[in-house]
Amino acid sequence: MIDRDGLADFLRRRRALVRPADVGLPDGVRRRTPGLRREEVALLAGVSTDHYTRLEQARGSAPSAQVVKAIARALQCDEDQRDHLYYLAGMTPPPRRGHVRPGLIALANRLTDLPVVICTDLGEVVFFNPLAELLLAHLVGEGERGSNMVWRWFTDPAFRAMPEEDWPRISAAHVSDLRATYARRSGDSDVTSLVEDLLAASEEFRGLWEQHEVGVRRADRKTFLHPRVGAVTVRCEVLVTEGHEVQLLAYFPAEGTDAAEKLELLGVIGTQAFS
Repeated sequence: MIDRDGLADFLRRRRALVRPADVGLPDGVRRRTPGLRREEVALLAGVSTDHYTRLEQARGSAPSAQVVKAIARALQCDEDQRDHLYYLAGMTPPPRRGHVRPGLIALANRLTDLPVVICTDLGEVVFFNPLAELLLAHLVGEGERGSNMVWRWFTDPAFRAMPEEDWPRISAAHVSDLRATYARRSGDSDVTSLVEDLLAASEEFRGLWEQHEVGVRRADRKTFLHPRVGAVTVRCEVLVTEGHEVQLLAYFPAEGTDAAEKLELLGVIGTQAFS
């Protein structure tokens, strides 16, 4: 059962401890609130300000597991704090595999001029820094696997906001990378479930999976077709944590393109949004 008063108190206290700089936000002017404002937490978590405010006021509807996960991430919770947040919301915490340490998020937020994404070894996006949020968050969908890049790539045409000539290469890279994870974590239910569902959902995935190609991605080049600034070509560098369960993807502007100018424009758009 949800502990509304305990949840509200924990959220308020955690929010007061997180500085704007910790999540890549400017301090701004006339800031009377210690830590983050409610609307900033809501924006970072991808929920409405009204819903988050009601949680801090111990009223309104109970949060979903997806909302709890997003708020824990926005408030920079470590594993124990994240689990506590789930318990207060009346839920059993998910397994700790793939949990992102606050220090890794702090690193991503300090790379203010680069889009940075943190994801699990199964392609589940768990964090965008502010510039990545502006560049890529429009690609995140609804549902249990709405933030899984591999699932979305093979099941949702809207996710392929890239030049069509790049699709075969990116498809093959997704499958070969997942094949490596599948072998390394043989028998883990989350891995087998994702692979089995993809085999059932996508003929393209089945064909590539049968080829048994294996290759861990360490770098890539992609062109994102953004609805506001157009084509943005980036060079992606992949850094993995010990155990290979979490990946940090940093997107550098591709040389010889106008990507740097477009990323700078997106940064201005983001600054205006947070003003």
